[in-house]
Amino acid sequence: MPHFQSRGQVPHKRHTIFRKPDGSLYAEELVSTEGFSDVYSLIYHAWPPTMVKEIGTPIDVSPKIALKSNMQHRSFKGFSIEACDDFLLSRKYVLVNSDVYISLAAPRKSMTGYFYKNSQADEMIFIHKGKGVLKTVFGKLPFEYGDHVVIPRGTIYQIEFESEDNRLFIVESFHPLRFPKRYMNKNGQLLEHSPFYERDIKTPVELETFDVKGDFLVKIKRNDQLFPYTYATHPFDAIGWDGCHYPFTLSIHDFEPITGRIHQPPPVHQTFETPAFVTCAFVPRLYDYHPEAIPAPYNHSNVDSDEVLYYVDGDFMSRNHIEKGMITLHPIGIPHGPHPGAAERSIGKKDTAELAVMVDTFKPLMITEEAYSIEDPDYFKSWLF
Repeated sequence: MPHFQSRGQVPHKRHTIFRKPDGSLYAEELVSTEGFSDVYSLIYHAWPPTMVKEIGTPIDVSPKIALKSNMQHRSFKGFSIEACDDFLLSRKYVLVNSDVYISLAAPRKSMTGYFYKNSQADEMIFIHKGKGVLKTVFGKLPFEYGDHVVIPRGTIYQIEFESEDNRLFIVESFHPLRFPKRYMNKNGQLLEHSPFYERDIKTPVELETFDVKGDFLVKIKRNDQLFPYTYATHPFDAIGWDGCHYPFTLSIHDFEPITGRIHQPPPVHQTFETPAFVTCAFVPRLYDYHPEAIPAPYNHSNVDSDEVLYYVDGDFMSRNHIEKGMITLHPIGIPHGPHPGAAERSIGKKDTAELAVMVDTFKPLMITEEAYSIEDPDYFKSWLF
Protein backbone atom coordinates (compact mmCIF):
# COMPACT_ATOMS: atom_id res chain seq x y z
CA MET A 1 0.00 0.00 0.00
CA PRO A 2 1.12 3.62 -0.37
CA HIS A 3 2.25 5.31 2.84
CA PHE A 4 0.68 8.06 4.91
CA GLN A 5 -0.06 11.28 3.03
CA SER A 6 -1.58 14.63 3.98
CA ARG A 7 -2.98 17.40 1.78
CA GLY A 8 -4.61 20.72 2.53
CA GLN A 9 -5.79 21.70 6.00
CA VAL A 10 -6.55 19.21 8.77
CA PRO A 11 -7.13 19.76 12.50
CA HIS A 12 -4.45 19.02 15.10
CA LYS A 13 -6.38 15.95 16.34
CA ARG A 14 -8.87 13.73 14.54
CA HIS A 15 -12.53 13.77 15.56
CA THR A 16 -12.19 17.24 17.10
CA ILE A 17 -13.67 20.68 16.39
CA PHE A 18 -12.59 22.06 13.01
CA ARG A 19 -14.47 25.17 11.90
CA LYS A 20 -14.89 27.01 8.63
CA PRO A 21 -14.23 30.78 8.45
CA ASP A 22 -17.97 31.39 8.98
CA GLY A 23 -17.90 29.44 12.26
CA SER A 24 -19.70 26.33 11.05
CA LEU A 25 -18.05 22.91 11.26
CA TYR A 26 -16.24 21.16 8.47
CA ALA A 27 -17.72 17.69 7.94
CA GLU A 28 -15.26 14.92 8.82
CA GLU A 29 -15.53 11.68 6.83
CA LEU A 30 -13.71 8.44 7.61
CA VAL A 31 -13.13 6.34 4.48
CA SER A 32 -12.11 2.93 5.83
CA THR A 33 -11.52 -0.59 4.55
CA GLU A 34 -12.30 -3.98 6.10
CA GLY A 35 -14.63 -2.22 8.50
CA PHE A 36 -12.27 -0.24 10.73
CA SER A 37 -9.44 -2.78 10.51
CA ASP A 38 -7.32 -1.80 7.50
CA VAL A 39 -6.11 1.30 5.62
CA TYR A 40 -8.18 4.48 5.85
CA SER A 41 -8.19 8.22 5.26
CA LEU A 42 -9.91 11.12 6.98
CA ILE A 43 -11.43 13.76 4.71
CA TYR A 44 -12.68 17.19 5.81
CA HIS A 45 -15.54 18.43 3.62
CA ALA A 46 -17.06 21.88 3.27
CA TRP A 47 -20.45 20.14 3.41
CA PRO A 48 -21.57 16.72 4.69
CA PRO A 49 -20.99 14.09 1.96
CA THR A 50 -24.50 12.73 2.62
CA MET A 51 -26.64 15.40 0.93
CA VAL A 52 -28.52 13.34 -1.70
CA LYS A 53 -31.28 15.08 -3.68
CA GLU A 54 -32.37 12.28 -5.97
CA ILE A 55 -31.68 8.62 -6.81
CA GLY A 56 -32.62 7.47 -10.30
CA THR A 57 -33.40 4.05 -11.70
CA PRO A 58 -30.32 1.81 -11.80
CA ILE A 59 -29.03 0.41 -15.08
CA ASP A 60 -27.76 -3.16 -15.43
CA VAL A 61 -24.11 -3.18 -16.50
CA SER A 62 -23.38 -6.89 -15.96
CA PRO A 63 -20.86 -8.58 -18.25
CA LYS A 64 -22.54 -10.48 -21.06
CA ILE A 65 -21.08 -13.97 -20.79
CA ALA A 66 -20.68 -15.94 -24.01
CA LEU A 67 -18.70 -18.91 -22.62
CA LYS A 68 -18.66 -19.92 -18.96
CA SER A 69 -16.21 -22.82 -19.18
CA ASN A 70 -13.14 -22.29 -21.32
CA MET A 71 -10.47 -24.89 -22.10
CA GLN A 72 -8.82 -23.30 -25.13
CA HIS A 73 -5.90 -20.95 -25.64
CA ARG A 74 -7.34 -17.71 -26.99
CA SER A 75 -6.15 -14.41 -28.43
CA PHE A 76 -8.05 -11.14 -28.74
CA LYS A 77 -7.20 -8.04 -30.79
CA GLY A 78 -7.67 -5.36 -28.18
CA PHE A 79 -7.25 -2.40 -30.51
CA SER A 80 -10.28 -3.68 -32.44
CA ILE A 81 -12.49 -2.39 -29.61
CA GLU A 82 -14.18 0.65 -31.14
CA ALA A 83 -13.56 4.08 -29.70
CA CYS A 84 -16.48 5.74 -27.93
CA ASP A 85 -17.00 9.30 -26.70
CA ASP A 86 -18.25 8.43 -23.22
CA PHE A 87 -15.79 6.96 -20.69
CA LEU A 88 -18.21 4.50 -19.09
CA LEU A 89 -19.76 3.37 -22.37
CA SER A 90 -16.29 2.81 -23.81
CA ARG A 91 -15.44 0.17 -21.17
CA LYS A 92 -15.91 -3.32 -22.62
CA TYR A 93 -15.67 -6.43 -20.46
CA VAL A 94 -13.45 -9.10 -22.02
CA LEU A 95 -12.60 -11.70 -19.36
CA VAL A 96 -14.33 -12.04 -15.99
CA ASN A 97 -14.80 -14.23 -12.95
CA SER A 98 -16.14 -13.69 -9.42
CA ASP A 99 -12.87 -12.02 -8.32
CA VAL A 100 -11.87 -9.79 -11.21
CA TYR A 101 -13.23 -8.11 -14.34
CA ILE A 102 -10.78 -7.37 -17.15
CA SER A 103 -11.88 -4.70 -19.62
CA LEU A 104 -10.66 -2.67 -22.57
CA ALA A 105 -11.63 0.93 -23.26
CA ALA A 106 -11.00 3.56 -25.93
CA PRO A 107 -12.67 6.75 -24.64
CA ARG A 108 -12.48 9.78 -26.91
CA LYS A 109 -13.80 12.41 -24.52
CA SER A 110 -13.12 13.55 -20.98
CA MET A 111 -15.75 12.82 -18.35
CA THR A 112 -18.14 15.77 -18.28
CA GLY A 113 -21.59 16.16 -16.79
CA TYR A 114 -21.13 13.36 -14.26
CA PHE A 115 -18.77 11.73 -11.79
CA TYR A 116 -18.18 8.00 -11.29
CA LYS A 117 -17.70 5.78 -8.24
CA ASN A 118 -16.96 2.07 -8.34
CA SER A 119 -18.30 0.78 -5.02
CA GLN A 120 -17.77 -2.88 -5.82
CA ALA A 121 -14.12 -3.03 -6.86
CA ASP A 122 -10.71 -1.41 -6.75
CA GLU A 123 -9.65 -0.31 -10.23
CA MET A 124 -6.27 -0.54 -11.89
CA ILE A 125 -6.35 1.39 -15.17
CA PHE A 126 -3.27 0.79 -17.30
CA ILE A 127 -2.65 3.66 -19.71
CA HIS A 128 -1.63 2.17 -23.06
CA LYS A 129 -2.30 5.33 -25.05
CA GLY A 130 -3.20 8.76 -23.79
CA LYS A 131 -2.40 11.33 -21.17
CA GLY A 132 -4.46 13.32 -18.70
CA VAL A 133 -5.50 13.90 -15.12
CA LEU A 134 -7.51 11.85 -12.64
CA LYS A 135 -9.56 14.23 -10.48
CA THR A 136 -10.79 13.15 -7.04
CA VAL A 137 -11.54 14.59 -3.61
CA PHE A 138 -7.86 13.81 -2.83
CA GLY A 139 -6.59 16.18 -5.53
CA LYS A 140 -5.32 15.90 -9.09
CA LEU A 141 -3.31 12.88 -10.23
CA PRO A 142 -1.61 13.27 -13.63
CA PHE A 143 -1.15 10.13 -15.72
CA GLU A 144 0.51 9.17 -19.01
CA TYR A 145 1.54 6.23 -21.19
CA GLY A 146 2.69 3.30 -19.09
CA ASP A 147 1.02 4.29 -15.81
CA HIS A 148 -0.90 1.88 -13.62
CA VAL A 149 -3.57 4.20 -12.18
CA VAL A 150 -4.86 2.57 -8.98
CA ILE A 151 -8.22 3.87 -7.73
CA PRO A 152 -9.49 2.40 -4.43
CA ARG A 153 -13.13 1.37 -4.36
CA GLY A 154 -15.50 4.06 -3.17
CA THR A 155 -13.48 6.89 -4.72
CA ILE A 156 -15.56 9.38 -6.73
CA TYR A 157 -13.62 10.49 -9.77
CA GLN A 158 -13.54 12.24 -13.12
CA ILE A 159 -10.93 11.71 -15.85
CA GLU A 160 -9.75 14.50 -18.12
CA PHE A 161 -7.92 13.35 -21.28
CA GLU A 162 -5.61 15.59 -23.30
CA SER A 163 -6.63 14.09 -26.66
CA GLU A 164 -9.15 11.72 -28.23
CA ASP A 165 -6.64 8.92 -28.84
CA ASN A 166 -6.81 6.85 -25.64
CA ARG A 167 -6.45 3.11 -25.02
CA LEU A 168 -6.93 1.61 -21.55
CA PHE A 169 -6.52 -1.88 -20.06
CA ILE A 170 -8.69 -2.02 -16.93
CA VAL A 171 -8.60 -4.51 -14.05
CA GLU A 172 -11.47 -4.33 -11.55
CA SER A 173 -10.58 -6.26 -8.40
CA PHE A 174 -13.14 -7.43 -5.85
CA HIS A 175 -10.22 -7.75 -3.41
CA PRO A 176 -7.90 -4.93 -2.29
CA LEU A 177 -4.90 -4.42 -4.57
CA ARG A 178 -1.71 -4.67 -2.54
CA PHE A 179 2.02 -4.68 -3.19
CA PRO A 180 3.49 -8.19 -2.85
CA LYS A 181 4.29 -9.03 0.77
CA ARG A 182 7.78 -10.24 -0.11
CA TYR A 183 8.63 -6.72 -1.33
CA MET A 184 7.92 -5.14 2.08
CA ASN A 185 9.37 -5.21 5.56
CA LYS A 186 7.23 -5.70 8.67
CA ASN A 187 6.52 -1.96 8.77
CA GLY A 188 5.28 -1.79 5.18
CA GLN A 189 8.34 -0.14 3.64
CA LEU A 190 9.44 -1.44 0.25
CA LEU A 191 12.62 -3.47 0.61
CA GLU A 192 15.89 -3.11 -1.28
CA HIS A 193 15.13 -6.11 -3.51
CA SER A 194 11.77 -4.70 -4.58
CA PRO A 195 11.66 -3.78 -8.30
CA PHE A 196 10.13 -0.40 -7.43
CA TYR A 197 10.53 2.12 -4.62
CA GLU A 198 8.38 4.66 -2.78
CA ARG A 199 9.76 7.43 -5.01
CA ASP A 200 8.16 5.68 -7.98
CA ILE A 201 4.67 5.96 -6.46
CA LYS A 202 2.97 9.17 -7.59
CA THR A 203 0.26 10.56 -5.31
CA PRO A 204 -2.40 13.29 -5.72
CA VAL A 205 -1.32 16.91 -5.97
CA GLU A 206 -3.04 20.32 -6.24
CA LEU A 207 -5.92 19.80 -3.87
CA GLU A 208 -8.66 22.15 -5.11
CA THR A 209 -11.72 22.79 -2.95
CA PHE A 210 -15.04 23.16 -4.79
CA ASP A 211 -17.33 24.70 -2.14
CA VAL A 212 -20.33 24.70 -4.47
CA LYS A 213 -23.99 23.73 -4.17
CA GLY A 214 -26.11 22.53 -7.09
CA ASP A 215 -26.98 19.27 -8.85
CA PHE A 216 -24.04 16.88 -9.18
CA LEU A 217 -24.63 13.53 -10.85
CA VAL A 218 -22.55 10.64 -9.50
CA LYS A 219 -22.94 7.27 -11.23
CA ILE A 220 -22.27 4.60 -8.60
CA LYS A 221 -21.59 0.98 -9.54
CA ARG A 222 -22.58 -1.73 -7.10
CA ASN A 223 -23.58 -5.36 -7.76
CA ASP A 224 -23.24 -4.71 -11.51
CA GLN A 225 -25.87 -1.99 -11.31
CA LEU A 226 -25.18 1.66 -12.13
CA PHE A 227 -27.09 3.90 -9.73
CA PRO A 228 -27.53 7.58 -10.70
CA TYR A 229 -27.23 9.71 -7.54
CA THR A 230 -27.74 13.47 -7.57
CA TYR A 231 -25.90 15.24 -4.77
CA ALA A 232 -26.55 18.79 -3.53
CA THR A 233 -22.84 19.64 -3.23
CA HIS A 234 -19.74 19.15 -5.35
CA PRO A 235 -18.00 15.82 -4.59
CA PHE A 236 -14.58 17.51 -4.50
CA ASP A 237 -15.30 19.93 -1.65
CA ALA A 238 -12.50 18.81 0.69
CA ILE A 239 -10.42 21.42 2.49
CA GLY A 240 -7.95 18.71 3.49
CA TRP A 241 -7.33 15.00 4.14
CA ASP A 242 -4.79 12.58 5.49
CA GLY A 243 -4.31 8.83 5.61
CA CYS A 244 -3.29 5.82 3.55
CA HIS A 245 -6.36 5.30 1.35
CA TYR A 246 -6.11 7.30 -1.88
CA PRO A 247 -5.44 6.85 -5.63
CA PHE A 248 -1.88 6.65 -6.94
CA THR A 249 0.08 5.80 -10.07
CA LEU A 250 3.01 3.47 -10.68
CA SER A 251 4.66 3.60 -14.10
CA ILE A 252 5.68 0.43 -15.89
CA HIS A 253 8.73 2.43 -17.01
CA ASP A 254 9.83 2.73 -13.35
CA PHE A 255 9.70 -1.05 -12.78
CA GLU A 256 13.28 -2.31 -12.41
CA PRO A 257 13.53 -5.88 -13.76
CA ILE A 258 15.05 -8.74 -11.78
CA THR A 259 17.28 -10.89 -14.01
CA GLY A 260 19.51 -13.94 -13.58
CA ARG A 261 21.89 -16.37 -15.27
CA ILE A 262 18.96 -18.54 -16.35
CA HIS A 263 15.32 -17.75 -17.16
CA GLN A 264 13.46 -16.15 -14.25
CA PRO A 265 9.80 -17.12 -13.58
CA PRO A 266 6.93 -14.59 -13.77
CA PRO A 267 6.78 -13.85 -10.00
CA VAL A 268 9.94 -11.70 -10.38
CA HIS A 269 7.82 -9.39 -12.57
CA GLN A 270 5.01 -8.99 -10.03
CA THR A 271 3.45 -5.57 -9.36
CA PHE A 272 0.29 -6.20 -7.28
CA GLU A 273 -1.31 -9.12 -5.48
CA THR A 274 -4.67 -10.15 -4.05
CA PRO A 275 -5.87 -13.44 -2.55
CA ALA A 276 -7.44 -14.24 -5.95
CA PHE A 277 -4.96 -13.03 -8.61
CA VAL A 278 -1.66 -11.27 -9.19
CA THR A 279 -0.47 -8.76 -11.79
CA CYS A 280 2.97 -8.49 -13.39
CA ALA A 281 4.91 -6.07 -15.60
CA PHE A 282 7.22 -7.34 -18.33
CA VAL A 283 9.69 -4.58 -19.16
CA PRO A 284 12.87 -4.03 -21.20
CA ARG A 285 15.68 -6.01 -19.55
CA LEU A 286 18.89 -7.93 -20.11
CA TYR A 287 18.43 -11.56 -21.04
CA ASP A 288 19.80 -14.47 -19.03
CA TYR A 289 23.58 -14.54 -19.04
CA HIS A 290 24.46 -18.22 -18.48
CA PRO A 291 26.56 -19.18 -21.55
CA GLU A 292 24.04 -21.88 -22.49
CA ALA A 293 20.87 -20.07 -21.40
CA ILE A 294 17.67 -20.19 -23.45
CA PRO A 295 16.08 -16.80 -22.78
CA ALA A 296 12.65 -17.77 -24.14
CA PRO A 297 10.37 -19.24 -21.46
CA TYR A 298 10.02 -23.00 -21.23
CA ASN A 299 6.74 -24.84 -21.77
CA HIS A 300 4.48 -24.43 -18.78
CA SER A 301 1.31 -26.07 -17.49
CA ASN A 302 -0.99 -23.77 -15.54
CA VAL A 303 -2.22 -26.24 -12.92
CA ASP A 304 -4.16 -23.71 -10.86
CA SER A 305 -4.35 -20.37 -12.68
CA ASP A 306 -5.52 -18.72 -15.87
CA GLU A 307 -2.82 -16.55 -17.44
CA VAL A 308 -3.71 -13.32 -19.25
CA LEU A 309 -1.10 -11.27 -21.10
CA TYR A 310 -1.80 -7.80 -22.45
CA TYR A 311 0.84 -6.81 -25.01
CA VAL A 312 1.82 -3.15 -24.86
CA ASP A 313 4.89 -2.62 -27.00
CA GLY A 314 8.12 -4.13 -28.31
CA ASP A 315 8.92 -7.60 -29.63
CA PHE A 316 7.72 -10.32 -27.26
CA MET A 317 10.38 -13.03 -27.56
CA SER A 318 8.17 -16.08 -26.94
CA ARG A 319 5.37 -15.22 -29.37
CA ASN A 320 4.96 -14.87 -33.12
CA HIS A 321 2.73 -12.29 -34.83
CA ILE A 322 2.04 -10.18 -31.74
CA GLU A 323 0.23 -6.85 -32.14
CA LYS A 324 -0.09 -3.90 -29.77
CA GLY A 325 -3.17 -4.22 -27.59
CA MET A 326 -3.45 -7.98 -28.09
CA ILE A 327 -4.63 -10.14 -25.19
CA THR A 328 -3.79 -13.82 -24.85
CA LEU A 329 -5.51 -16.23 -22.47
CA HIS A 330 -3.83 -19.49 -21.48
CA PRO A 331 -6.27 -21.38 -19.25
CA ILE A 332 -5.89 -23.71 -16.31
CA GLY A 333 -5.00 -27.28 -17.31
CA ILE A 334 -3.40 -26.81 -20.73
CA PRO A 335 0.36 -26.36 -21.31
CA HIS A 336 1.57 -23.39 -23.28
CA GLY A 337 5.01 -22.26 -24.30
CA PRO A 338 7.17 -20.54 -26.90
CA HIS A 339 5.85 -20.43 -30.42
CA PRO A 340 7.65 -22.47 -33.10
CA GLY A 341 11.17 -21.12 -33.59
CA ALA A 342 11.01 -18.74 -30.61
CA ALA A 343 13.29 -20.75 -28.30
CA GLU A 344 15.99 -21.20 -30.96
CA ARG A 345 15.62 -17.58 -32.03
CA SER A 346 16.21 -16.33 -28.47
CA ILE A 347 19.57 -18.10 -27.98
CA GLY A 348 22.41 -15.60 -27.93
CA LYS A 349 20.16 -12.56 -27.69
CA LYS A 350 21.34 -10.01 -25.13
CA ASP A 351 18.18 -8.11 -24.24
CA THR A 352 14.52 -7.48 -24.96
CA ALA A 353 12.47 -4.31 -25.35
CA GLU A 354 9.08 -5.89 -24.61
CA LEU A 355 6.34 -4.25 -22.55
CA ALA A 356 3.38 -6.26 -21.30
CA VAL A 357 0.97 -6.50 -18.36
CA MET A 358 0.02 -9.92 -17.00
CA VAL A 359 -2.91 -11.01 -14.84
CA ASP A 360 -2.86 -14.52 -13.35
CA THR A 361 -6.18 -15.54 -11.80
CA PHE A 362 -6.69 -18.48 -9.45
CA LYS A 363 -10.21 -19.13 -10.75
CA PRO A 364 -11.06 -19.76 -14.41
CA LEU A 365 -12.08 -16.76 -16.49
CA MET A 366 -15.27 -16.56 -18.53
CA ILE A 367 -15.36 -15.18 -22.07
CA THR A 368 -17.67 -12.26 -22.83
CA GLU A 369 -19.57 -11.45 -26.01
CA GLU A 370 -17.28 -8.46 -26.56
CA ALA A 371 -14.24 -10.75 -26.37
CA TYR A 372 -15.69 -13.09 -29.00
CA SER A 373 -16.15 -10.15 -31.36
CA ILE A 374 -12.39 -9.42 -31.39
CA GLU A 375 -11.02 -12.98 -31.16
CA ASP A 376 -8.51 -14.64 -33.47
CA PRO A 377 -10.25 -18.05 -33.64
CA ASP A 378 -7.17 -19.92 -34.85
CA TYR A 379 -4.79 -18.88 -32.07
CA PHE A 380 -4.90 -22.30 -30.39
CA LYS A 381 -3.30 -23.78 -33.55
CA SER A 382 -0.36 -21.39 -33.49
CA TRP A 383 2.00 -23.93 -31.91
CA LEU A 384 1.75 -26.32 -34.90
CA PHE A 385 4.95 -26.69 -36.93
